[in-house]
Amino acid sequence: MKLHKYAAIDIGSNGVRLLISNVIVFKNKETQFKKSSLVRVPIRLGEDVFTTGEISENNKNRMCDAMQAFQLLIKVHGVERYKACATSAMREAKNSAEVVSCIAKNTDIEIDIIDGKKEAEIISSTDLSTFIQSDKTYLYVDVGGGSTEFTFFSEGKIIDSKSFPLGTVRLLDNKVKASVWDDAKKWIKSTSKGFSKISLIGSGGNINKIFKMSGKAEGKPLSYIYVNSYLNFLKQMSYNERISELDLNPDRADVIIPASEIYLLAMKWSAAKKIYVPKIGLSDGIIKSLYLGKFD
Repeated sequence: MKLHKYAAIDIGSNGVRLLISNVIVFKNKETQFKKSSLVRVPIRLGEDVFTTGEISENNKNRMCDAMQAFQLLIKVHGVERYKACATSAMREAKNSAEVVSCIAKNTDIEIDIIDGKKEAEIISSTDLSTFIQSDKTYLYVDVGGGSTEFTFFSEGKIIDSKSFPLGTVRLLDNKVKASVWDDAKKWIKSTSKGFSKISLIGSGGNINKIFKMSGKAEGKPLSYIYVNSYLNFLKQMSYNERISELDLNPDRADVIIPASEIYLLAMKWSAAKKIYVPKIGLSDGIIKSLYLGKFD
């Protein structure tokens, strides 16, 4: 048995995460990936980018500080390899190159700004085989702050995937055009044609939180009816009540509503009646891709 430590930095539109994982390699057994540490910093880059087109000086400095802290954590954990990927907000920021340069200058961390297709590919490389059955069809939905990645799986294989600028922070800032919703609806309906009994696989902090609060056993799905009723329950509460009564973090208490709406519409458009929540996402995909040598 050999033990390795890999790390992934996921720079999203609603937060920045550092995931450190133990990669346990066996001789006659499948390699295991076990989460060792997860740190999340609520730097809402999307709030800047989707309204002004660039990252503010304050958030640029916060990003540099966060990366310096992550660099130290990577060092003390004895991480062998790591990768930093930035998604929607950094893709669209006019000054993203400046931010990347500042971070590279102050740390050893080089950030790759990946497009939606690459993001979907990385997410798809996670251990979904553990959660899906080879004779069924699934729509994997990863809701972020700036974009949502959709991937169809059937018979254990990827049928198609696409990224849309449908994100929770973008929706809160009223920066999503009606045409984007129409495009997502048409794509999901068109791709799901010919498949029956599709189930959703939900990824992202918001659906993870909803699942945790449901009290469901791990591996059991949530129904469309449950998610819809929970959304209505959330809408009846004020932002402050969601924090005080449901113990939601301030940067979760607002985005959880548009996130729920995206999952529900994806279920409606694909005719899915249930959603599985395996708690995997981009960070897990980065770790797996590192192990498989998919990054240069």
